Amino acid sequence: MSGTGEPRFGAPHHHHDRTDSTNLRARELAEAGAASGTVVTAAEQSSGRGRAGRVWSAPAGAALLYSAILRPLDLSHLMLPLAVPIGVCEACESVAPVECMLKWPNDVWLDERKLAGVLIEARAPDWAVIGVGVNLSIAPESFPPDLRWPATSLGHGISPETMRPALDAALGRWVAAEPELVHAEFSRRDALRGREIDWEGGPAGDGRSGTGEGIDERGNLLVRGAGGELSALGSGEVSLRVR
Repeated sequence: MSGTGEPRFGAPHHHHDRTDSTNLRARELAEAGAASGTVVTAAEQSSGRGRAGRVWSAPAGAALLYSAILRPLDLSHLMLPLAVPIGVCEACESVAPVECMLKWPNDVWLDERKLAGVLIEARAPDWAVIGVGVNLSIAPESFPPDLRWPATSLGHGISPETMRPALDAALGRWVAAEPELVHAEFSRRDALRGREIDWEGGPAGDGRSGTGEGIDERGNLLVRGAGGELSALGSGEVSLRVR
């Protein structure tokens, strides 16, 4: 960790019993000049979304629905898309006896099921909104049947009130971490290394398959094709399916 200049998340804290999206509320606050570290949470949201506009839904009080403002942005935040999921992993492990892995680019896995997701929206160099959703106590039958990947919950009686300060602290540490440390920790938790992957998009455009070979220093996913070619996939370019 850098140990200096760590951002502090959680003050001020705006909580809603119900809102459309914590990310939308945080974006409004950021555009109005809200301070770095401002956090928005909700017990329930009606229009939560994840990467590529996918719906993120959860019963009231059964998930941590969290958005934080970080400002300003500079070159030290280039690894933010990797640093945030690491912070989510660390926060979960600090409150429950679990071990989390990371499915590039932004999903947290527990026992190969999706535990949490991250959505970062930025207006560089002014601000970024860090959106996090962590399933805490959602019953298996309550997950939508059309999820792209099976989901799970943290369990162990963890409430949003317990989870939030743990996430505040972990994000503060990892957002300020040196890029080399972020890369090393994401690589250690990389759930796709050695896995067969199908993807669409990227430089080649068409659907392709290969084997995960880690993360490069820019945060791209490295995939080795059947012919031996190595592709570097950017998170904004591709849609993945893990076999």
